[in-house]
Amino acid sequence: MPSNVGGKMYYLALLLMVWIKMAAGGGEIFAKMFSSQQIPADPCYDEDRPRRCIPDFVNAAFGATVETSSTCGVGGPTRYCDVVEQTSGISGLGQCHICDDNTPRKRFPSSYLTDLNNPNNVTCWRSEPLVNSQSFNAPPDNITLTLSLAKKYELTYVSLQFCPKAAKPDSIAIYKSMDYGKTWQPFQFYSSQCRRVYGRANRATITKANEQEARCTDSHRFTGGEGSGPVGRIAFSTLEGRPSAADFDNSPVLQDWVTATDIRVVFNRLHMPQPDISNENLGIEELTKREREREEKIKNKLNLLHLEPLVTVLPSVHQVLAPQEMVNNDALDVQEMNFHPEVTPTTLITANGATTMAHHYAVSDFAVGGRCKCNGHASKCSQAKDGELACECKHNTAGRDCERCKPFHFDRPWARATARDANECKVCNCNLHARKCRFNVELYKLSGRVSGGVCLQCRHFTAGRHCHYCREGYYRDPTKPITHRKACKPCDCHLIGASGKTCNQSTGQCPCKDGVTGTTCNRCTRGYQQSRSHIAPCVKIPQVIHTQGIAGEDNGEHDDDDDDHGYAGRTEQCGKCRASTRRMNLNKYCKRDYAILGRVTGRQKSNEVSNSAGNSFAKFTLNVDLIYKRGDDSVIKRGPMALYVHMADLACRCPKIKPNKSYLFLGQENDGSGLNGLAVTPKSIVIEWRDEWHRRMRRFQRRARSCH
Repeated sequence: MPSNVGGKMYYLALLLMVWIKMAAGGGEIFAKMFSSQQIPADPCYDEDRPRRCIPDFVNAAFGATVETSSTCGVGGPTRYCDVVEQTSGISGLGQCHICDDNTPRKRFPSSYLTDLNNPNNVTCWRSEPLVNSQSFNAPPDNITLTLSLAKKYELTYVSLQFCPKAAKPDSIAIYKSMDYGKTWQPFQFYSSQCRRVYGRANRATITKANEQEARCTDSHRFTGGEGSGPVGRIAFSTLEGRPSAADFDNSPVLQDWVTATDIRVVFNRLHMPQPDISNENLGIEELTKREREREEKIKNKLNLLHLEPLVTVLPSVHQVLAPQEMVNNDALDVQEMNFHPEVTPTTLITANGATTMAHHYAVSDFAVGGRCKCNGHASKCSQAKDGELACECKHNTAGRDCERCKPFHFDRPWARATARDANECKVCNCNLHARKCRFNVELYKLSGRVSGGVCLQCRHFTAGRHCHYCREGYYRDPTKPITHRKACKPCDCHLIGASGKTCNQSTGQCPCKDGVTGTTCNRCTRGYQQSRSHIAPCVKIPQVIHTQGIAGEDNGEHDDDDDDHGYAGRTEQCGKCRASTRRMNLNKYCKRDYAILGRVTGRQKSNEVSNSAGNSFAKFTLNVDLIYKRGDDSVIKRGPMALYVHMADLACRCPKIKPNKSYLFLGQENDGSGLNGLAVTPKSIVIEWRDEWHRRMRRFQRRARSCH
């Protein structure tokens, strides 16, 4: 083995070699070494999946402050005495000592209750010595220990270790607080006389109907420990005997039962001599009678010895002593008190014959076992910024105990984590348009318990439970996702042309007044002209229909539809076949056999078709879309059929036929052309179709009954 100096030199040389290798590019080796050291996994997550996590089990009382109602030596130097067990089974006084809070070696402060419990160096808190009556009818002692845990804990046990050679309590009450000492409720009682002291049955059975009820038991009398007296330690298990303890995760009653922020222990009575009866259920009068009989026996024996009842036999053991009395009185000679075996050294006889016993309480360890209450949403507790102890919450929870969802995570209700479900709080879906939301239980149920979040104060002109559509006066911009801050655009409807400010939220189309068109209703539609009225900004202009008739029609105001101009004798001069402008009216509608809307889909490329009169016609394919009028024996029906136009008229563009265009055709079905289809004749009207004419044609269709 190398020497100490040699070892240091060896490690220095090794370190130097490491630096040299890293400088030479050998750092990859060390990168691989550290890559294997993974960051410890978060107990609250299994990879990315949330799971229940709980803080470590601790003694929550360790180092905590305990407030006591009495501490020996706080008011000045005080004498206290040990208690020894005599052969007769009756406790007696042993060696006496002095307690003084101003002297370090004679101090017994409350901090000793929660310091490190070392069996080899027992530190004890001691109460001021008290004079206690042996009668159960006497007032209780009521020495109180109050422990503040500074946070909610889920407790498993409460334990008290009593000091050797000190009087042990017979009746102890344990209380808990869940609101930091504002209110208290019973947690557990101990007494040899449960019904008499606390009004409760001894070892009562706990059922599911009363799982939050404190029990009283005399079991502490049979769990002796070091030192005299019937008990050395008491340990209260919070879930023992509770039926739902095996299903704790699903028992809100027991979860509430084990929760506490403060623990209070009250010593009501020291260990009493047992009555010579075994039935606790005897009445109070019977028990009092037995005690009086016992006291009479003691006084009779004193009378036989010619001893007068004494107010006090010696200075009270709880008396505050003057400094000069402490010089040589570290131990009290109690031999002078042993004047009769029936009167023990601890027994003092008062003038009225009642017995008293000087004693004090002493506890070496006050322990509270449990876990920091985090409802399954944190694995540790730590000091918060405000100095308070709080859980380090996960699963999107918040609060000192992770008892609520953190802001904007209310899409599902808060719940305590269980082994099956971590019950992680979920963020509200507001499409990035809101910063606040709330939970709605009805919506949650309607969604199949999937989502219950309702967004509040939607921004960017959005609205809805999830801020998923545009609010009134705005419409959706299809070029942007709904999460975009400019996903909603203002309708910007024209103040005069629109009949309202709300547009279609999908297209942005504003509601326009009659004769007004445009997305924002900012212009007059075709066939209308602007007026000076705000009520009717666009008025209809006289309807003028360009009719493309046959040659020979004039522009006179009279109706020349009765002029029967045949094709015979027509010339090739286009001047006689110019298009004329005529007004469409009911009279013209009535004098035609048919009125149809059709689309010219094409022209046949075959040779011209001639009729019996020798007239040449061009043949087109016509698809009939709508039939406004037809005769009873008409062969016109919706769908494809043949259309014939005179070659001379077609050359003069009268009518002008364009493929894939829709036209309004009015004419005589029995036109004498002898062709199997529709033919354009002098009685025919061919007009290129406009959508706004549909309403007028329907009106003609309704009024056709008045035709002569």
